[in-house]
This record gives sequence, C-alpha cells and structure tokens, in this order.
Amino acid sequence: MNAVYDRTIKMHTGDWYMNEKKTEKKRFRLEHWKKIAFVIGFYDLIMVSAAYYLALLIRFDFRYSMIETEYVEALRRFAPVYSVACVVVFIFLGLYKSIWRFAGFNEFLRTILASFLMSAVHTAATLLFYCRMPISYYMIGTVLQCIFVLGIRFSYRVILFFSARSGKRSSDRIMLIGAGAAGQMILRDVNNARTNGKVVCIIDDNSNKWDRYVDGVRVVGGRESILEYVEKYKINKIYIALPSATMAQRRDIMNICNETDCEIKNLPGMYQFFSGQLTVNALREVSIEDLLGREPIKPDMEEVFAFINGKTVMVTGGGGSIGSELCRQIARHSPKRLIIFDIYENNAYDIQLELKDKHPELDLVVLIGSVRDSRRMDQVFADYRPEIVYHAAAHKHVPLMEDSPCEAIKNNALGTYKTAYAAMMHGCERFVLISTDKAVNPTNIMGASKRLCEMVIQSFDAKIKAGRADEIPALYLHRGADVGDYAAETMPAAIRTEFVAVRFGNVLGSNGSVVPVFKRQIAKGGPVTVTHPDIIRYFMTVPEAVSLVMLAGTYAHGGEIFVLDMGSPVKIDTLARNLIRLSGLKPDEDIKIEYTGLRPGEKLYEEKLMAEEGLKTTDNKLIHIGCPIPFDTDQFLTQLGELIDVAYRNDGAIRTYVERIVPTYHPTYNGQRILPDPVLETEKAEEGKKEAVPAV
Repeated sequence: MNAVYDRTIKMHTGDWYMNEKKTEKKRFRLEHWKKIAFVIGFYDLIMVSAAYYLALLIRFDFRYSMIETEYVEALRRFAPVYSVACVVVFIFLGLYKSIWRFAGFNEFLRTILASFLMSAVHTAATLLFYCRMPISYYMIGTVLQCIFVLGIRFSYRVILFFSARSGKRSSDRIMLIGAGAAGQMILRDVNNARTNGKVVCIIDDNSNKWDRYVDGVRVVGGRESILEYVEKYKINKIYIALPSATMAQRRDIMNICNETDCEIKNLPGMYQFFSGQLTVNALREVSIEDLLGREPIKPDMEEVFAFINGKTVMVTGGGGSIGSELCRQIARHSPKRLIIFDIYENNAYDIQLELKDKHPELDLVVLIGSVRDSRRMDQVFADYRPEIVYHAAAHKHVPLMEDSPCEAIKNNALGTYKTAYAAMMHGCERFVLISTDKAVNPTNIMGASKRLCEMVIQSFDAKIKAGRADEIPALYLHRGADVGDYAAETMPAAIRTEFVAVRFGNVLGSNGSVVPVFKRQIAKGGPVTVTHPDIIRYFMTVPEAVSLVMLAGTYAHGGEIFVLDMGSPVKIDTLARNLIRLSGLKPDEDIKIEYTGLRPGEKLYEEKLMAEEGLKTTDNKLIHIGCPIPFDTDQFLTQLGELIDVAYRNDGAIRTYVERIVPTYHPTYNGQRILPDPVLETEKAEEGKKEAVPAV
C-alpha cells in the first residue's frame, strides 16, 4: 500500500515538476513585439552615435586627418553615455511599443520630438562637460539622427506599400463610402492586404472633398453618384465606413447600394472607431435590421433593473423567443429568484442550461406546465409567490390558429385569465401581458384572442380599482369532488396587483418570423414566397421588444396598454428583395419571387392603436400609452365564461361568439370578409325588428 502511495506521490510530483518547467519556459518566452523592440533599441544604441560621427566627418569633408583631436576624444567619451540615454528616453516616451505597420502622424510626431529633445541634450552636454563642437556638427548631427531614428521605424510601412503594389492583388474592385477617419483606416487596411482587392473610388457627401485624393484614391462625389461610378469603375464590392451616421442615413445609402449588384459590407458603428479596430475584417454583411429606417430604441433601463433587483420574477412561455430574452435580461440584474414556466420542455431546458452556465449564482426554477391548468397555476403561485409576472405564453401563429380557432381561445384568452387570477390571489405586484398589434381591429382569431387578453387584464384592473375584486369569477373546467376547493379560496383582504399590456409588431428573428423563412428560401435557391406585393408590417428587434416589456412593468399604474413607436412600416416585398440583394443575388433573375395570396386572417397592414384609443406620452418619447376603450366589464366576464364553454366544446362557430364579445373583430379569409354567419345574422335581424316596432 505504501509503495503504491509513494509511486502516486512521485507521479504527481513529476507532473508538478514538468508543469512548472513548462510554465517557466512559457514565462520567459519573449513575445514577437518585444523581440522587434529589442532589435530597434539595439539599432538606436548604435545609430544615434553614428549620426554624430558621420556629422563630424561631413563637417571636415570626410578627411579624418583634418579633424581636431579634442573633437574626436570628446565624442569618443560622450557617445556611449549619449546612446544609452537616448534608448532610456525613447523607452520612457513609448517609442518601442507602437505597431509600426499602422504608424501614422502621431508616431511620426513623437519620434521627431524625441529625436530633437535628445539632440538638444547632446548639444548642452558637450558644451558644458566636454568641448565646444562646430555649429555645423550640431545641425548635421540632429538631421542625421532624426533620419536614422525615423527610417528604421517607417521602413516597414514602405516595404508593405511596395510589396502590396508589386504582389498579386485580388481582382475585386471596391467603392468606399466615407472619406472620414474610419474610411481612411479601412482604405489603408485594404492597401496593405493584397487579398482584399483594390479601392478604386470613394464616395462622400461632403462636397469639399470632391475631386481630391485620399492615399491616391479619388473622392468622386456624393451618394447621388453611387450608381454612376459603380458602372463606370466596374465595382463589385461596396464598403460602407460611416460609423457615426444615423440609421436613416444608412438606410438611404443602402437603398441606393441595393440597386446595384455589388456585395455590400458595413462598418457596425462607433465602437470599432474609438477602439482602433477598423480593418476590413471589422466590416460585416449588411443585416436586415439596418433597413428598418429608424434608430434602435435604447431606453434607460436602470429604473427597470432596480425594480427587478431582489424580487421573485416569473416568465410564462419562458422558452420562446421573447420569453427567453426576457429571462436573459432579468438574470443579468440580480433577481431574488427567476421562475421559467413553459409547456415545451425542450425550449425550457435550453434556456435553463444557458442561464446556469452564464449565471451560476442565479436562483433558477424551471417548471413545466400549461397556463390553461388552473390547479397547476394556483400551485405554482402558492409555492413560489412571484412578485412580477411577464406573461409571454401564447399561440401566435396566425394561419395555424385560423385552422384551430378554439385552441387560440383556450390557450390565449383562458390561459391569460387563469394566470392573471392566480397572480391576483397570491399577492403578485405586477402582471405584464405581452400583446400584439394584431389585436387592433383583428381580422384573425389569433389577433381577436389577444384582444380578449387585453380586455381580461383591463377587467381585472377595473374591478380591483373599484374594490370589487371578489366579483371576478374563478373560471375553471376541472371536474371532480374537490373542484370547489380552488373557487372557495378566501379572497385576500387587499388586492395590490397592477395589470398592464404591451403591444408591439413583428419581432425580427423570432420563431415564425418572416426573415428566417426568407433566408432559408434564398439558401435553397428560391423561390421566395410573399403573400401580397403591397403587404406591410412594423418590425422591431428582440432586445427592443424585451426592453419595452420590462419598461411597462416599471411604468405601470394599472390598465395601460403600452405601444412602441416602431417608425415607418416596411413592405414585405421590399424586405424580400433587399435580402436577396444582400445575399449577392438578383431578385427575379437569380431568385424568383412568388406571390401566394393573403393567408387566412391576414391583413395588408397592421395598426398600433384602434381609432378610439388616444395616446399619452411617457418619459421615453418612443413609448406611448393607449387609453383603454371602455366596455362593460360585468357583461364581458359573463360572456367570457360562455365563450370558454364554447371553446371546450370545439364549436366550429366560435368566431361568431368572439364577434359578439370583441366588436372590433371582423373575420376575413384571404383578405375578404368571410361569409356571414347565419346565427349571427338572424340575431341581428331580430334585434332590428324589435327596434323597428313603435312604442305603444
């Protein structure tokens, strides 16, 4: 046993010794730039003295015998001291830490100043401590020293320049847009790398730069000249180097560029400019977000994160596109506990693994269940007592819900009701419903179901503010002996839950978004399918959507519908064509576009507010509050209970019942009004007859 132990100790000791040796070798290994600095330092040590020896020879016409002995002796004694002093001062001034392949005016100026400073020291030292040298000696020595010190440092750029000119260069012909500092850095990087092609012209809107040259490349004109010079110079690539341009300016320029067949690359923004990372590799493919035509919304989230800090937060539908991003942002800002609730275990598992990896300290609870299960929702809220709830769980796919309308009502309307009821009963502070612009004047059952969700939270808010929360019925559909337990639960003495809805448009990159579908179709070679050439939509990014949702939870006072100003809507046909161009292909030639017709329940355009809703501003000018449309909450809650029974009977006429509850809902099929429902038409006719009967 001891022998085994000894062998083990020796093995581990040997491993430790070898690792130490490897670490020691690695520790004393000189990095490449330090080797270069050492070589330049050794060069300086010799050449600064050689400059003055040469100056003395020039002064006496290269006749060494004519040089007075005291001059030679003074220089012999002073030269070693001066050389060492120069290297020390150069180290202090950072002349050995510059990247000389990118050396510019700043490095040039520092080198000149350092050289003249040491020349002044040389003059003063020889006059004070040695002997007075000829005046021409000082002047020639200063110039020669400056040439020698600068020459070694900038020779690398000269060599790169001539090797780039003489070597084989890529055949790409590049137009650079932007003649500012960023454009110059990109131009320099292209010139230094033969594989990047050649910049043959520059575009800049500043007319003062037109017909002038940057590193030998002509600035030919402004953005209106792009198409002309793409054809004239046979351009096949366009690099956009406008880090400080607004989103609208970028959009206008890219819309022009998209009319060409060129590959387009875009500098992302100011970060690379300030960090000095401007190279061709920093350019990225133009993303579809660049074409939205508005600046990204960047609200101050400090208030939001202070609100979340130390609280138990629950996200329903936490595995979805919006839900998972909500979880990511919440996890970064120290909640007391984060509860992810989802019916689809794969998505829930994915976000669980991601958050555990990034935030090991987070108290994370992942639960599987359905928001349609009132007992499960009551159990979750009773066990974990979440203080803030973001309700993202919903069916969102319009055509699929048109085929299964009862499921949209069960999951969206009833699921929201049961989750909201459980939140109210167990002391939740804020309940944030994630709605959609499709809830405005809905033409499909999904939009109508989301409008029902908004009406649910408005009803809850109205009842609570009126002090009549006990009148909100506990809707459930469980059957069994213990079914009354949940309904008989004692109503809390003080209801404090504030309910709010957030309404936004299509989210780029989310599950079911049109952009990933277009990208897949382009990758397959087409065709790209667009439902209608005139269809338009509002778009926003996932982070923007999540920021709005979280702000709503902070701004809420109860009953509001928050609306994001999403700028101008985008034509889906234009979106598809731009995506094809950004892939380096031509619409209708390389990739066909097919118009398939509006899908069931689909509108040509979406609205953010109903005509009856006014707008109130918030502290953020891009976020507004829609004033709720008044409705009879008692009647609504009664009708909703009846609608639930209809949905669970899977009644095919459910749209008729939804129309009765949601007056703004007008079902369509392929953009046309669906055939009148006979039951509804009969009822309307009977009501008309009653109104027509004169009073006796």
